[in-house]
Amino acid sequence: MGSSDYWEPEVETLSRNRLEELQLKRLKNMLVKTCSTVDLYRRRLDDAGIDPKRFNTLDDLEKIPFTVKDDLRDNYPFGLFARTMKEVVRIHSSSGTTGNPTVVGYTKNDIAMWANLIARQLYAAGIRRDDVIQNSYGYGLFTGGLGLHYGGELLGAVVVPVSGGNTERQIKIMQDYKSTAICCTPSYALYIAEVGKELGVDFESLPLVTGIMGAEPWTEEIRREIEARLHIDAIDIYGLSEIIGPGVSCECDRKAGLHIAEDHFIIEIIDPETGKRKKPGEIGEMVFTSLTKEALPIIRYRTRDLSKIDTSKCGCGRTHARMAKPMGRADDMLIIRGVNVFPSQIEEVLMQVRGVEPHYLIVVDSKNYLDTLEVWIEVSEEIFSEKMNDLENFESAIEHKLYSITGIKIDVKLKEPKTIQRSIGKAKRVIDKRKGETI
Repeated sequence: MGSSDYWEPEVETLSRNRLEELQLKRLKNMLVKTCSTVDLYRRRLDDAGIDPKRFNTLDDLEKIPFTVKDDLRDNYPFGLFARTMKEVVRIHSSSGTTGNPTVVGYTKNDIAMWANLIARQLYAAGIRRDDVIQNSYGYGLFTGGLGLHYGGELLGAVVVPVSGGNTERQIKIMQDYKSTAICCTPSYALYIAEVGKELGVDFESLPLVTGIMGAEPWTEEIRREIEARLHIDAIDIYGLSEIIGPGVSCECDRKAGLHIAEDHFIIEIIDPETGKRKKPGEIGEMVFTSLTKEALPIIRYRTRDLSKIDTSKCGCGRTHARMAKPMGRADDMLIIRGVNVFPSQIEEVLMQVRGVEPHYLIVVDSKNYLDTLEVWIEVSEEIFSEKMNDLENFESAIEHKLYSITGIKIDVKLKEPKTIQRSIGKAKRVIDKRKGETI
């Protein structure tokens, strides 16, 4: 591999020892500065008897208590900012559908660092300065749109800030502007493919070759659907607003795990129940510590996202640890009659059944004091037009496959094509009526 294969060759190929030396240096510097300006962290380290100046190894990080989403909400809006508002140049926040939103701030240096991370990851995914990036993530308080926008511009590519929605216009722009890359959620990519098929678009004939997709969990089966329908390479990107936004990690063109920007973030994998660290290769909850963020440094933030890490060198030559595609969230786990079920398990089964469309809804309810689980599945026109007896057999076959994986009875309800609501942002796959949610 030559230097032209990397955006930042020296950083991206650091040895593990040198990378950990850099992390420790940046960690100590961040802790000293943060504890001098953020009351919450100063109190927590004092209570734990920790002197940030005396950090000797990265393992010392485990002594610091976790940060959780409620810490940001309890210190709403700017209580965890480490810089004055005169130094903050941008604010993003969550929608705040339950309680106060989480608010994140950025200094000028944060914005520059973020753009460089995105440029690095786009480059690793195979995007170059002669590409045309159609950015279909939402702009505004959501970090996705602007995060990808500035990184694409720094890379030198043409960025088309189309944002989400108006799908027919998206397709026209894709055709007329000769977009070579699209940034959007996986569920919206599938919707674009569906609308394009209705319009008679031949995606294989378009210049589009790469999709940068994230903001929601998606399985390898969904990846294969997207790639087959749009005739592109679908690349997974990961991030959280609380950490920085998109750019925490991203796949390279090998698609063998998401490269974590370990020069800017430390990842830990913990048991979500005990909080104890797990070993590389073991599945657990991801915890991130930022090393270079100025306005909102964050220490040991519990993401609730489940994954595992691989610290071996990637075939692309990059040495930063790779995380597996997120396997769902610890708080997405459904407990049905005492059995733990993850929506991703159900999706993996459905996407292996011929005739099932990549649009489904999991409906949880309680009847006669017993939990029930239904899966509403869209099927192709070919399947739906079959005789009633054949449809019943098709339902039963899927129910049997789901039982073999989950160990519980799941009722399958077949739905006509295009009857389950589509999403231009994050797809809502689960409705839990036990919590008062409605369809």
